[in-house]
Amino acid sequence: MECLIGIQGPDFVLVASDSASGRSIVRMKDDQDKMFKLSRYELTPHAAANFTRRNLADALRSSSAYQVNMLIAGYDDANGPELYYMDWLAALSKVPFAAHGYGSFFSLSIMDRYYKPGLTREDASELLKKCIEEVQKRFLVRLPDFFIRIVDKDGVHDVSIPTKS
Repeated sequence: MECLIGIQGPDFVLVASDSASGRSIVRMKDDQDKMFKLSRYELTPHAAANFTRRNLADALRSSSAYQVNMLIAGYDDANGPELYYMDWLAALSKVPFAAHGYGSFFSLSIMDRYYKPGLTREDASELLKKCIEEVQKRFLVRLPDFFIRIVDKDGVHDVSIPTKS
């Protein structure tokens, strides 16, 4: 039931994840932070994405496969911001925008229509706001809140984008 959204700009990556945590048909909590900071300097985003992909691929061929979909966002001084899409089958792709979960059914078409290379932070925030509001309006399951962060050359920062929820 989860929803992950990522949008890359010229000097940042904006990422969001819903904050609902549940099992089966029961919602356990509404404040689950599903984002994890992997490192500050040890690995580039490209290296971290490929390391993770290799581990998922190895686990997939064993009896203890991980069932995880993820977006990996980061900033490398040499390459700038990077956003990677990875699914539970260890498929990896560098993308300008991405979404996972049921929310992707609503948000990918919006990003496909409104995303433009070189968009500003304000434009990216407005695009993310459109995606979140559409998920909250159209999706049968209630996803009332999202954690939103921006990744840039200065690190990872929490962001607040008011929506109509």
